[in-house]
Amino acid sequence: MSSVIPEGHVILGRIGAAHGLRGEVRIEIRTDDSARLAAGTTVLTDDPLVGELTVSQLRQASGKATIAFEQVNDRDDAEAMRGLLILAPAQDEDDAWYPSDLAGLAARGQDGRALGEVLEVRAMPAHDVLVLREPSGARTLVPFVRSIVPVVDVAGGFVVLAPPGGLLADEPLEEESLEGDDQPDDGEQAPA
Repeated sequence: MSSVIPEGHVILGRIGAAHGLRGEVRIEIRTDDSARLAAGTTVLTDDPLVGELTVSQLRQASGKATIAFEQVNDRDDAEAMRGLLILAPAQDEDDAWYPSDLAGLAARGQDGRALGEVLEVRAMPAHDVLVLREPSGARTLVPFVRSIVPVVDVAGGFVVLAPPGGLLADEPLEEESLEGDDQPDDGEQAPA
């Protein structure tokens, strides 16, 4: 199921499995500002039937986070929320964009060569991905992480990609050259 994020909203997290019997759920936090999920905060979900929720508690321990909402009091209701996105109005942030802002941007390599066009941003369980149409027409899912997409310039109309070898269909894997220091010079014999 593809989520539709309302204009002007950003993803704060994705709800995971129920935790305990009182309605708590695991949450994959997708914001650097976890204060946006503090107790008493009202957030929106991507399911119109669920709508708004009020955070009653956010706990983090051992790298995992659990969250509780005032409207959810038992495990069954908590389990029914699995997979929902938690949304909030966007704030003015230097490195934040709406998914719709990225559609249509040109994709360039770090050396400036054209790598294609961003068609859309998809929310995936591990992290968002850019759907890239390469010059050959191939569509490739590019992990939207800083190490692979180090530059996003919405005003300039482009993103810069640093894809690992083999990620892009139009970029063949580099083969190691068999020529060079390992080859004997003319008249020399290779050691046996």
